[in-house]
Amino acid sequence: MHMETEKRVVDNARLARQGGAVITSTQALPFAFLIGAFAGLRSLTAPAATAWAAHLGWLKVSSPLAWLGSVPSVIVLTLLALAELVSDKLPETPSRTAPLGLGARIVMGALCGAALCLAGTQQSGLVGAIVGAVGGIVGSFGGYQLRTRLVKALGSPDYVVAVVEDLVAIGGSLWVASRF
Repeated sequence: MHMETEKRVVDNARLARQGGAVITSTQALPFAFLIGAFAGLRSLTAPAATAWAAHLGWLKVSSPLAWLGSVPSVIVLTLLALAELVSDKLPETPSRTAPLGLGARIVMGALCGAALCLAGTQQSGLVGAIVGAVGGIVGSFGGYQLRTRLVKALGSPDYVVAVVEDLVAIGGSLWVASRF
C-alpha cells in the first residue's frame, strides 16, 4: 500500500511538472464511466470531444490510442458527430436502444473510457474500456428514458429536448476530457 501511494505521488508530481492534471488511477474510473454515459447519449460526440482533447493537449493519450489526437481523427470524428446531431432529429432515426445504436454506444464508450485511463494514470486501458462500456449502456437506456419522459412531461416537441440533450452530451464530454 505504501509503495502504491508513493508511486501515485511520484506520478502526480511528474504530471504537475509537465503541466498535466493530477488524476489518480482510482479517480480516472468515474470519468471513464461519465464519458461512456455521454457516448450513450450521442455515440460520436464523446469520441469527437476525446479526439479534440487529445489534439489540443488537454488529454495526453498514450499508445495504443494515441491516434485519437491526430488531425484526421479529429476531422473524421467531428464530421461524424455533427452528422449524428442532425440525424438524431429525424423521425426515421432508429432508437438508440436498437442493437446497432446500442452497440455503437457501447464501443464508443469503451474507446473513450480506455483513452481516459491511458492518459496520465496507471489505470489499465482494459478496465477503462469496461467502465466506459457500462457507462455507454447506462447512458443509452437512461438517456432514452429521460428524454421520453421529459417530452411527455413538458408537452414539447421531441427535437427541443433532443437539442438540450445534445448540449449536455457536448458540454459533458468536453468537461470530462479536459479534466486530465
